[in-house]
Amino acid sequence: MKAVVQKALGGVEVLEHVDIADPVPEAGEVIVQVDAVALNRLDVLQRQGATTMPGFALPHIPGMDVAGTVVDAGAGVDRARIGQRVVVNPAITCGHCPFCRRGDDGLCDAKAVVGGNRPGGYGALCAVPATNAYLVPDHIDLAEAAAMPTVYSLAWYALFTTGGLTVGETLLVHAAASGVTTAAVQLATRAGARVIVTGRSEAELEHGLHSGAHATINTSTEDLVAAVQELTGGVGADMVLDHLGPALFDESIQALRPRGRLVFCGTTTGNSTELRLAQAYRRGIRLLGSESYGSADFAAMLRFCWSAGLGSIVDRQMSISDAPRAHQLMEDGALRGKLILRH
Repeated sequence: MKAVVQKALGGVEVLEHVDIADPVPEAGEVIVQVDAVALNRLDVLQRQGATTMPGFALPHIPGMDVAGTVVDAGAGVDRARIGQRVVVNPAITCGHCPFCRRGDDGLCDAKAVVGGNRPGGYGALCAVPATNAYLVPDHIDLAEAAAMPTVYSLAWYALFTTGGLTVGETLLVHAAASGVTTAAVQLATRAGARVIVTGRSEAELEHGLHSGAHATINTSTEDLVAAVQELTGGVGADMVLDHLGPALFDESIQALRPRGRLVFCGTTTGNSTELRLAQAYRRGIRLLGSESYGSADFAAMLRFCWSAGLGSIVDRQMSISDAPRAHQLMEDGALRGKLILRH
């Protein structure tokens, strides 16, 4: 098969489009002929060597968010699955650690990730457990399905499972043009929340409004805390979803109402921040780390999204052979939503 393979750490030139052996399904697995795979920040970070998942090794086939058609099945899998259109939950849990046994598999000790530390969707064929391949309804394009797993699962879990967002609350989300934020805006507005997004350019903010946000804040020209106060009548936001890290962490705490909650789940701008304790505990601010979603959360997210009539979060589609250029576009901050690579 053809695959884009990362053969070293470095610039986009380490991605090579080559011929490699087809994967063979093990017991309990299916082979997915990949139609579409979404670009994720992890693809870029692991290529650069900025961060790598436990078990990551070179050569590596990236691609976490996979959608395509089942073309083969291993022992123990119903052959009727061949021909099904599917989207893949990239998080593969062990099934026997204490977390998995108690149904809390988001914290699985031995989790593998398609495209993270095992071969992913940059290959024309991808082997995954049959239980991780979910049917895609006929009315959903496979490119749209491929845009969903990582960003919608992260946003779903952070907003509802961790943060407990409810109807009528005000949510503040950073990085208006990112895939996670675009997904969060769509989910939160459909849950009846009022959403404010931040960005550093008018183009970013226009994207946020197009996605359904009710208000925007340009953090390059406006004071974030003052702007939130003005937009909420001096009350503050009920919840902040922060997947950036330290860049706006302190301002996010200040922008919350008393007993508001800051849900954080990313380190795009760094891995550490200085926290002024008094400003958090004196107002009863809750700091909630949002860990990985579990398989039940993934299934619930899909059920909601299949029926919610969500707008597309796809920025553009490119050929898998253009993966180096796609990576460069992400590095340059040129994307507004998800970039989909097609086989």
